[in-house]
Amino acid sequence: MLEVADMVPPIDTPSKTIVSQQSSHPPLNERILSSMTRRSVAAHPWHDLEIGPGAPKIFNCVIEIGKGSKVKYELDKKTGLIKVDRVLYSSVVYPHNYGFIPRTLCEDNDPLDVLIIMQEPVLPGCFLRAKAIGLMPMIDQGEKDDKIIAVCADDPEYRHYNDIKELPPHRLAEIRRFFEDYKKNENKEVAVNDFLPAFDAYKAVQHSMNLYADYIVETLRR
Repeated sequence: MLEVADMVPPIDTPSKTIVSQQSSHPPLNERILSSMTRRSVAAHPWHDLEIGPGAPKIFNCVIEIGKGSKVKYELDKKTGLIKVDRVLYSSVVYPHNYGFIPRTLCEDNDPLDVLIIMQEPVLPGCFLRAKAIGLMPMIDQGEKDDKIIAVCADDPEYRHYNDIKELPPHRLAEIRRFFEDYKKNENKEVAVNDFLPAFDAYKAVQHSMNLYADYIVETLRR
């Protein structure tokens, strides 16, 4: 498994060079291969956790923030640990569990974000199976920052949902309002566009899987 001291190599958007030529760190594919023979240290949740055979519809996701939390936890790319980024400036809490999909990559150089609707809050650092039901297009300070809306695939109350249109309208209004408001006291602009159906979520997950795979292929060529 990955050494804690290893850094994830810098990742650029597909329109730019994917890996810095000057990086002294081993390419990601080498670290993944070497992790197969080293089992004495913790795995990196972004790179070592498989996305799952049901992707892009059903996939594993790592929880960073539990439902009801005002603490913004996020993945530390260098160590793979979950760190405290900040306490939210506004009087709001995350309406549902929030995290990322492993082995995905977006244009912002981060894994794909996902909001998981389920009955109970989940501890940061845990992973679960989620089912995509929609896509929330979002612009955060002028940059694309879309979120997958999903349900927990193993929660008996929510696993039967297949598309975002099946959710109560108030639930969607609640999600939209949270993301529109949670950065206002930081003087940061966030715009949420109309929610898109499950098919668009599948395409977004597949696209992010392809970007991640392209990055691996590119490192193999170097």
